[in-house]
Amino acid sequence: MAQTDVLVTQEPAPQTVHVSELPRKEYDVARNTGAYTSAGLATAGFRTAKYLVDEWFQNCYARYHQAFADRDQSERQRHESQQLAAETEALAQRTQEDSTRRVGERLQDTHGWKSELQREIEELLAETDLLLAQKLRLERALDATALPYSIATDNLQCRERRQHPDLVRDYVEMELLKEAELIRNIQGLLKRTIMQAVKQIQLNREHKETCEMDWSDKVEAYNIDETCSRYHNQSTEVQFHPHSVRLEESASTPETWAKFSQDNLYRAERERLASANLRQLIDCILRDTSEDLRLQCDAVNLAFGRRCEELEDARHKLNDHLRKTLQEITDQEHNVATLKQAIKDKEAPLKVAQTCLYQRSHRPNVELCRDTAQFRLVSEVGELNLSLTALKEKLLEAEQSLHNLEDTRMSLEKDIAVKTNSLFIDRQKCMTHRAHYPTVLRLAGYQ
Repeated sequence: MAQTDVLVTQEPAPQTVHVSELPRKEYDVARNTGAYTSAGLATAGFRTAKYLVDEWFQNCYARYHQAFADRDQSERQRHESQQLAAETEALAQRTQEDSTRRVGERLQDTHGWKSELQREIEELLAETDLLLAQKLRLERALDATALPYSIATDNLQCRERRQHPDLVRDYVEMELLKEAELIRNIQGLLKRTIMQAVKQIQLNREHKETCEMDWSDKVEAYNIDETCSRYHNQSTEVQFHPHSVRLEESASTPETWAKFSQDNLYRAERERLASANLRQLIDCILRDTSEDLRLQCDAVNLAFGRRCEELEDARHKLNDHLRKTLQEITDQEHNVATLKQAIKDKEAPLKVAQTCLYQRSHRPNVELCRDTAQFRLVSEVGELNLSLTALKEKLLEAEQSLHNLEDTRMSLEKDIAVKTNSLFIDRQKCMTHRAHYPTVLRLAGYQ
């Protein structure tokens, strides 16, 4: 093969001697028909030892002509051989240069596809690393949801220990149930997204391996073609390979060769774009879920704060009523004691009046007179009995009122204890536990 830097720019120079047909020369051969010729019946089938002069000249002329014809043919063949050698040399040089040029073009095409494949492999590798980081964020976010769910369920269980009548389905419980449901839905979404990310990572790696195999084949082909482009006629590594011109049945065409790499690049780029879209989706999911959890956490905390304020206000009012009830009980006890003393104070006058009436009933004969003193004593006894009856009724009412006040006091004290227990559960148990709620960064998978 010729060197790549040798170019044929002109045709070979024309020959100096033009090849042309020589005119045929006519020779007259004399026949031995004279009187002294060697032909005759006596010499039929024989020749004498000597030739005639004319035959000698004829033989010389024949040798001259044959020598001239042989030289002419040899010269013509020599010129044709030189021309053919020059033409084949030029053809071989042009063919070798064209082959070398086409191998160089093939090198450029292979290098271009190799560079595109290498770029796509690097981008796929970087994209897969980014998706792996997003998958790690998803796993961290999923692990971070375990604590909020534990807090929500623990709050619900703690609030089940509230006593009647505070064991109500209030808005705090509604928000806690909503929070637990939200966390379960988010956990399911994160698990599905993790599975989708795992599948996309697997697809990225498969297409990266396909591109790497194509890139490896092109590197090998590029090295082979590059070695071929350096071969020349003085190379010592070249040798005959007669069967190398035979094409393999499995050999590809330039169109299928380019389409194979183009399809690999298209599929790899498609998966890379799908991976990038999935990363953006993961970003949105983690941002939305973390914000939703924090918003729901704030809503639950606000509900707890409102409920604690209501419980505190109710307990304060109950304490105020208990204080007033206790004061009223004290006053009522004094009132009962006063009524009892009043009843007791009416006993002596009644005894006096009844004793007087009893003594005056023993007056003799006509002295047993219904005088004004008698009527006054009778009316006095009646008035005293009416007073005692009224005082006893009032005493019963006072004692009943005092009993009711005692029941109210016990009810108030029990209700205050229930409110105190509810406050302890909501404020000391639930809200203290909720102080360990994860931050937005941890819920978003950054920590």
